[in-house]
Amino acid sequence: MIAAIDTPMIEVENLAKSFVLHNQGGVLLPVLDAVSLQVRAGECVVLQGPSGAGKSTLLKCIYATYRSSAGHVRIRQGAAQVDVTKANSRELLALRRDTVGYVSQFLRVIPRVPAIDIVSEPLAELAGEDETALARARAAAEHLLLRLRIPRRLWELPPATFSGGEQQRINIARSLIRRKPVLLLDEPTASLDAENRITVTHLINEARQAGCAVLGIVHDARVRDAIATRVIDMGRLQ
Repeated sequence: MIAAIDTPMIEVENLAKSFVLHNQGGVLLPVLDAVSLQVRAGECVVLQGPSGAGKSTLLKCIYATYRSSAGHVRIRQGAAQVDVTKANSRELLALRRDTVGYVSQFLRVIPRVPAIDIVSEPLAELAGEDETALARARAAAEHLLLRLRIPRRLWELPPATFSGGEQQRINIARSLIRRKPVLLLDEPTASLDAENRITVTHLINEARQAGCAVLGIVHDARVRDAIATRVIDMGRLQ
């Protein structure tokens, strides 16, 4: 369920993350230090800063791909908050299934699965064996694939053989087919042509206007200007 506009959905408090470089004698590399920010329902916050500033690390700490070294990351899930820095595996799986969407720069899927099944899966999982709901899931996938200009001849093929831009559009479609309250974006349009960049900005804005809280990394100034309600410089967060 999407929360009411302006509800705090992501709360990062004094977050720190360091990496131990074992191949360099155990050197400690601090990347994030005392980072705090908040993202509310209905806004899109874009992180800005040079390479190495910690933007992707912050997103991965929020999604719990990386475990933080200190601090808190609280995600609103229904009426409650989940602190992902303390959550167990079951809680994280539920959070990702129901609340947090994540668009990375790379498509990671099971080989040999057709593109349309990859895109429809988040809705198909909810449908179970309900044939009507499964048909709606497939129809929603077809709609997104058409909007993102994926040729019909590719729908029944596995995306491993697709171009980088086609794979990224499959990635975006899969991430957006089920609207979740929180959406994390790591360079979602990096490998797309101008026409598809415009389509993706529309999809992101539609999610935000419906109440999704969006936090992302976008280096393309045109895309950033089209989706951001706030831009935050990483250098000012720590």
